[in-house]
Amino acid sequence: MSAHFLQRRVTYQSRIGNVPVGSQSPVMVQSMTNTDTADVASTVAQVRALSEAGSEVVRLTVNNDAAAKAVPAIYEKLEAAGCHVPLVGDFHYNGHTLLHDYPEAAQALAKYRINPGNVGFADKHDAQFAMMIETALKYQKPVRIGVNWGSLDQQMLAKVMDENAKLARPEDASGVAREALVRSALESAKQAEAIGMASDQILLSCKVSRVQDLIAVYRDLAARCQYPLHLGLTEAGMGSKGIVASTAALSVLLQEGIGDTIRISLTPEPNGDRTQEVRVAQEILQSLGLRAFVPQVTACPGCGRTTSTVFQELADTIQTYLRNRMPQWKQQYQGVEEMNVAVMGCIVNGPGESKHANIGISLPGTGETPSAPVFVDGKKTVTLRGERIAEEFQAIVEDYVQKTYSPQQNVA
Repeated sequence: MSAHFLQRRVTYQSRIGNVPVGSQSPVMVQSMTNTDTADVASTVAQVRALSEAGSEVVRLTVNNDAAAKAVPAIYEKLEAAGCHVPLVGDFHYNGHTLLHDYPEAAQALAKYRINPGNVGFADKHDAQFAMMIETALKYQKPVRIGVNWGSLDQQMLAKVMDENAKLARPEDASGVAREALVRSALESAKQAEAIGMASDQILLSCKVSRVQDLIAVYRDLAARCQYPLHLGLTEAGMGSKGIVASTAALSVLLQEGIGDTIRISLTPEPNGDRTQEVRVAQEILQSLGLRAFVPQVTACPGCGRTTSTVFQELADTIQTYLRNRMPQWKQQYQGVEEMNVAVMGCIVNGPGESKHANIGISLPGTGETPSAPVFVDGKKTVTLRGERIAEEFQAIVEDYVQKTYSPQQNVA
């Protein structure tokens, strides 16, 4: 991690399946399916797609008998296909019953998500919460106690409101709600510990839908506990709105060393690709310098000097090529995800940016000589011309990867 980042706060370290979470472990990327969990084939296909995109944990809705019955079959089919991503069960309202009635599902899941706002109401709350924790203890599963702004425990909220009303300088409504969120998470964690759950088996989240509220809540939560924290802006939105809001909120917190797992909760476009939320999470972490997932492409934004779309098409082709090659490269080469590739559009910044990258190409701008110099580790090596620039440049990238990142060379 770069020296200009604050030290990650000291937290307990937990594990979700075989994935370490907390302490100095890398910030983990997770996602959630939006298939009907009872549809085993569709859910397996989406879990595999999310895992292949880089999701290190995948959460499933477990909301009824059919979904709970499907969980063991989903797990078995994934294992048979060589997909060992840990599965998390997302429970609301009836989780205590489903975990009790379907022990095979309770065993197959790597973690349970519990929402203290709807685990049970009034005098049923504590008993039903305890049932879920006892099941987690029985099968040695960690839990995430996930509080949500939209389903906050009303008894907790009323208690905090009453206390606030007695203060000489009461907080505003947002401050009261934030305090209720944090206290709900912390008191539920202490309740789980009293039942027998170890501190390092508990993760917390307090999700809201507004950027400044999320930052305030997690700063407060991080200051008051050492449990691993799951970050995410709930109901972030669709498209650029959801991406920008999530990036704005999570980047501030991650820069401060707050956060151990993240999820980008994007509303999918009609027939959209669910894996987009995984790529956005990876890009946030990679842009901050916290992790590396795929070689980065530095690409010119274009201007009046680059009226041709050649460099845009090449940048897109190279970006797609790198992402498609990464699954195989990561099996063969160490450190390849840290490679930087520059695809530039004219003589102004093209050669300079290309020299700063591991591999760079400077395409001709409008009216410039139709040639594209290629730079490898800062030195010009060849000039490409003609109709096959993309293919020839990809071949140069492939050759560079094989020569630079081979395991034998790194070990030596």
